Amino acid sequence: MNRVIECVPNFSEGVDRNIISSITGEISSVSGVKVLNVDPGKGANRTVVTFAGEPEAVVEAAYLAIKKAGELIDMRTQHGEHPRMGATDVCPLVPISNISLDETAQYATQLAKRVGEELRIPVYLYGHAQPDKRRSDLSVIRAGEYEGFFTKIKLPGWQPDFGPHEQDAKRGATVIGARDFLIAFNVNLDTRSAEIANEIAQAVRESGRIMVVKGEKKRIPGTLKCVKAMGWYIEEYNRAQVSTNLTNIAVTPIHRAFDEVCNKALVYGVKVTGSELVGMIPLKAMLDAGQYFRAKEGFSATSGESELIDTAIRSMGLDELAPFEPRKRIIEYML
Repeated sequence: MNRVIECVPNFSEGVDRNIISSITGEISSVSGVKVLNVDPGKGANRTVVTFAGEPEAVVEAAYLAIKKAGELIDMRTQHGEHPRMGATDVCPLVPISNISLDETAQYATQLAKRVGEELRIPVYLYGHAQPDKRRSDLSVIRAGEYEGFFTKIKLPGWQPDFGPHEQDAKRGATVIGARDFLIAFNVNLDTRSAEIANEIAQAVRESGRIMVVKGEKKRIPGTLKCVKAMGWYIEEYNRAQVSTNLTNIAVTPIHRAFDEVCNKALVYGVKVTGSELVGMIPLKAMLDAGQYFRAKEGFSATSGESELIDTAIRSMGLDELAPFEPRKRIIEYML
């Protein structure tokens, strides 16, 4: 059977459709690769692309996309709500079928080496591809963002894994790695306050917040394991969101994350109005959510596949900001 990996590069452009089309066109030009989803965000000024195929083809397509993004995106003038450090901000490879995470990490390292050496872009490995676990976390690597990397890249311990040891003014730096499936999931609030959204994010995310207890700084963990979160205001939607990454949906599934944000929002006097999926989602995650919400409503948890998916969409308000089309957003359907 064919080996399949998924690639989910995040590009620091969410407005100019011509630039986005040029980048995705490079991906589509590679035989053996299928573009599954293109998800631009105006407020975040970021586009998340999902494509999949045989490992060698995916690596080639990712290389071409990173090259094109570096040609068309100028980080000297790029601004948006989402943290970023380069034209291609992050490029993870994800094992889908008949390939291990270790093998996927080897392909990520090959891609990173080629980008660093041939394109002369500073590249940091992350996730399962990074042997130094002190710098394997994306948020730790990206801290300081594009503006801070002119200094950070020269600090001891922060030289890139591949490429020049100085920040590229136009293209920035990029992060390439291997990880398991991640769900990017934003929860919509009936407020425009980014401060309230961030308070909720800190209450639920695993890393929690730093508080002063008896004169000493202490980290107070949040309520959800394997969840990263931040709060922001998106002008495009005229509302604040709690933006989450669910890094292990076996530990914290999407329905639990949604319910917990709902509960914490009430503490701060706001309500959740719906949610937004960025990119794609596994079928099992939608079916599990449908079963959970049906049981919560007092119905039999057992139901047909389409009904469970409809229940998940309705219960989490996944179609509040835009139509949610299962055939285009569930990875198994697209593959």
